[in-house]
Amino acid sequence: MSVTVAVDCMGGDHGPSVTVPAALAFLRAHPAIHVILVGREEALEPLAGGMLAEPGARLRIHPASEVVGMDEPPAVAMRAKKDSSMRVAIDLVKNGQAQAAVSAGNTGALMAISRFVLKMLPGIDRPAICFALPTVGGHTYALDLGANIDCTAEHLLQFGIMGAMLASAIDHAERPTVGLLNIGSEEIKGNEVTKKAAELLRASSLNFYGNVEGDDIFKGTTDVVVCDGFVGNVALKSTEGLAQMLATFLREEFSRGPLSKLMALAALPALRRFKGRADHRRYNGAVLLGLRGVVVKSHGSADAFAFEQAIARAGDAASNRLIERITDKVAAATGENRERA
Repeated sequence: MSVTVAVDCMGGDHGPSVTVPAALAFLRAHPAIHVILVGREEALEPLAGGMLAEPGARLRIHPASEVVGMDEPPAVAMRAKKDSSMRVAIDLVKNGQAQAAVSAGNTGALMAISRFVLKMLPGIDRPAICFALPTVGGHTYALDLGANIDCTAEHLLQFGIMGAMLASAIDHAERPTVGLLNIGSEEIKGNEVTKKAAELLRASSLNFYGNVEGDDIFKGTTDVVVCDGFVGNVALKSTEGLAQMLATFLREEFSRGPLSKLMALAALPALRRFKGRADHRRYNGAVLLGLRGVVVKSHGSADAFAFEQAIARAGDAASNRLIERITDKVAAATGENRERA
């Protein structure tokens, strides 16, 4: 299967100075995937260099005259900027010229435009933001991380299905485990929504582990962690804040005096390994699940290395038939529910 990724090169805090080098690095590392750079040609061509003219080039530019601002209201971006790089990249997925789109632009606008252009998959009521979070042994996929504040138990079941299919597609996990984020591991814990969601997940064909708590996320207890967008976003932002605090503490402690600086020098190899394992850039790229196409949201402040990871996530999801996997699993789950009824 030939896969092409459309890249919104104008979005994010840095625009083409980050997105284009990231796309070029991705192409060098993934010889089977094609990339379309979407944006203003005059800004993209000088950065793309000779790769555009190479024989059998896997890179091309698709023009877009407008840019969605990072603080622009989603409604304005959707209605007034139909030739924005974000909208055009998603249009390329809709018309089949690309199998995935990546943007570091305005999250609200990206969600609104993606939902409007691509529509929802059959059996999925709402899209969800899914992000890979680092764990002791690798990573876990958490969703929803902010798209849906109020969710029903059925929505949480759908999130579980989509998260499991993402883990299956990208990590090739045969039966990924799914945990429901709760205030305790006991079945009696939680509000009425989480209790009902646990019943639905337990009755499904998913490999449901049961309730998990906040610390289970980073222990890697399950491959997928399901929650509503309110809880998920708080958990994500708390994680980011904790990481920044620990980094600040380390810098302060290792710079207190000559002896501390000497100790820091001796510990430098271990610190570099620690930084590599905890480097949030390696996990950049949230997948907007539930749409009729693969859309990946990069962090707006991502550098070239981080943005390359987001492109790779989009390429992996498209190459491994994520949309088809979700569609098939939802259809099977619908059939199971009918049989039980």
